[in-house]
Amino acid sequence: MNFEGQQAPAIELNNQDGKKVTLDDFKGKYVVLYFYPKDDTPGCTTQACDFRDNLDTFGDLNAVILGVSPDDEKSHNKFIEKFDIPYDLLVDTEKEAAKAYDVWRLRKMFGKEFMGIERSTFIIDPEGKVVKQWRKVQAKGHFEKVLEQLRELQNA
Repeated sequence: MNFEGQQAPAIELNNQDGKKVTLDDFKGKYVVLYFYPKDDTPGCTTQACDFRDNLDTFGDLNAVILGVSPDDEKSHNKFIEKFDIPYDLLVDTEKEAAKAYDVWRLRKMFGKEFMGIERSTFIIDPEGKVVKQWRKVQAKGHFEKVLEQLRELQNA
């Protein structure tokens, strides 16, 4: 499903500290909403740390980062502490947001099929519209594509 040009599906999820977070909390900013399969796995760690290491640049572009996975608060906190992640990781144990963004999908790995998160990223503009989406993201270097897109949006 392509959400580009549409109002972003609303989300209301707890962050790692049990605090409710909604997209409305970030009106006036770009939101980089990324869905990832699991805390503290190689690809997810690469992605989270790339966003961490470039957080100032995202901030300069009026963007906030929000990560979403089916992991619980305890798992998110361990991941945050281990890798010093300075942005919110949202708890989607019921897969509500994953389903709303159509990233809860049938996946295949090592010849087995299972339901899981399709690594995906969405840029939501300051008015709450999805302006760009990436699906089946390769974690390594993905942040560069997101930064490039944000720069284009700012210069449009």
